[in-house]
Amino acid sequence: MLLATALPLLAYALTVSAHRGGTAQRPLADDVSAESDWATKHMAEEHHIENFDPGAFFSLHDFDSSGAWTPDEVRRTYGLDDDSAKDVSAEKREDVTRDVFKLFDLDHNGAITRDEWMRSVGEGKRLPDFGLGPGHHGDDEYEYEIHHFEKYHDENTREEDLVHPEDIAHFAKHDKEADEADHQEELDRMPIVEQNIPQKFRRYR
Repeated sequence: MLLATALPLLAYALTVSAHRGGTAQRPLADDVSAESDWATKHMAEEHHIENFDPGAFFSLHDFDSSGAWTPDEVRRTYGLDDDSAKDVSAEKREDVTRDVFKLFDLDHNGAITRDEWMRSVGEGKRLPDFGLGPGHHGDDEYEYEIHHFEKYHDENTREEDLVHPEDIAHFAKHDKEADEADHQEELDRMPIVEQNIPQKFRRYR
């Protein structure tokens, strides 16, 4: 069982490595047919993998490696934890999990197992496209690299060449986080942080 799970993931990893090495053409959004199902588009845009393997897809999105998808993992797969989805209504979020579980949770126990997924896909079922985009679920570094840096820059790019709005916003966020970390470190070194003392308890000489 472990070998069956590991082999598709190994194939996926080798494919990604080849893409990043620059020897293979990276499948971008424009390379995906409009008729492709949502999961295929997701793999091309979010993972730069052009082929859809249901077993590997399941393992890749089984984020806690439990052998089953939870509602949280389905929402994350569709990018609903990403900042880009902050305006998606609670009702729409519920629609996503309800519809996906209606299709793939065959025993209605609140989890989608690998066997349920494989059986359902084998019967022709596919993840619905809810019109929410490709499903961003990586961290900031991953999303910046795969959606911007790999498209417009390469290993020869110099720091002074990173002048696109996406570059500026990305590194501005880094600078802000670094400043906040430095400030917190400074506060942690202080025996008493005056700002944390309620005004009425402060004494002034």
